[in-house]
Amino acid sequence: MKTTTASNLNRNVLTRRQFIQRASLAAGVAGLSFPFVGRVLGANDRIRVACIGVGGKGDSDSSDAANCGGEIVAICDVDRRTLDKKGQQFPRARKFQDFRRLLDEMGKEIDAVTVSTPDHTHGVAAIRAMKMGKHCFCQKPLVQTVAEARMMRQLANEKKLATQMGNQGSAESGLRRAVEVIQAGVIGKPLELHVWSNRPIWPQGLERPTGSDPVPDYLDWESWLGPAAFRPYKNGVYHTFNWRGWYDFGTGALGDMACHTVNMPFRALKLGYPNVVECELASRVYPETFPKTSRIRFEFPEREGLPPLKFWWYDGNPGDPLKPLRPDAEVTKEIIQTMGTLPGSGALIIGDKGKVFSPDDYGARFFVAMKGQDELVPGDKHEACKAVPQTIPRSPGHMQEWFRMMKDGTPAYSNFDIAAYLTEIILLGCVALRVGEGRRMEWDGPNMNSKNVPEAAQFVRRQNRKGWDA
Repeated sequence: MKTTTASNLNRNVLTRRQFIQRASLAAGVAGLSFPFVGRVLGANDRIRVACIGVGGKGDSDSSDAANCGGEIVAICDVDRRTLDKKGQQFPRARKFQDFRRLLDEMGKEIDAVTVSTPDHTHGVAAIRAMKMGKHCFCQKPLVQTVAEARMMRQLANEKKLATQMGNQGSAESGLRRAVEVIQAGVIGKPLELHVWSNRPIWPQGLERPTGSDPVPDYLDWESWLGPAAFRPYKNGVYHTFNWRGWYDFGTGALGDMACHTVNMPFRALKLGYPNVVECELASRVYPETFPKTSRIRFEFPEREGLPPLKFWWYDGNPGDPLKPLRPDAEVTKEIIQTMGTLPGSGALIIGDKGKVFSPDDYGARFFVAMKGQDELVPGDKHEACKAVPQTIPRSPGHMQEWFRMMKDGTPAYSNFDIAAYLTEIILLGCVALRVGEGRRMEWDGPNMNSKNVPEAAQFVRRQNRKGWDA
């Protein structure tokens, strides 16, 4: 299959101004219909859906697609136990353990796909389907590499497909209200962003185990590995959930949770591409897994009248004997004053007139403290927020938005034009972590490279194993 070159990837890249214009468009007119999708299916058309990955989040994604009126015509999972269990719910759906076979054999019989696999196969499965003109709902993080994110955004635009990333907080009214409040200038000019997570809740910060175990007869290990380099199977080390901490398969705490926790501030602050990314501090670094805790700094230049901004990401499980990295107490004093302790995860935006804090991974709730106030007040009760008009339409439901986009062209709030951009920025934190602690990586977003840290290039795209090109 023809490989997309870096020059092709960059050819249609959005400028920062174009991105902000599109982000504003998606925020402001998400409830209006216009021909965003090349061929809408119509309100009464049957939408035939193939579900790739039906365990874990894929279990609910496939059920949600059916509840929205989709006809589930095929299901795919590398684990036959999971596949057979889901097959009881959809007895008429054809079953596959390799998504390549599914798409090759049923390409003409499906209109859309859901992709809910481990991170390393998101891109290859979704891109392959999108090249065939299939509408796509893909779980977060949208992909595992920066280059895949760029390709997904371009394909969605070129093919005029209905798309949605599975960061369900996008549908929360509280998240959309927080965007309205911040963009209305309630807390003034935003200067800092601090986001932290209680992840990992899976093993990481460890060496690869030696030896191998027999592959269970229910598992297609070749398909599970997908584009990643071959390694022997080890019982309980990778499949079913522990893959998240491995560089070859996951994106660590940052990839897992930032598509949720950074979603609201990304939109509200019109972040665009950072020009500097640096892993400031991390616990012991292992060659194949993410560290147990890290602090990563992103720097953003001026954006459409907004001042330069610094964003710090912190991860680490509070229950781990290794104390996780967190913002300084002075930064979070209003949170601790109000809540008695620092929540395990949160997003704090600091402006020159006040602060907005969301303690919810999905942005469903937010609190406001104006300058001089010692405690946070719920955003729906704070006097400073009451006069801010509603400018963003509210959601009928996260999966429902994708189906609506397929039927009448109304853009979903987390369509790939926005979601791939968010994912790409987040994955730059993973790149910075891989190049090493204390390496100030100056970043050229449109061209996906760093002139002062050229070794970052090896982490921007993955060398897929033979037979697993997108």
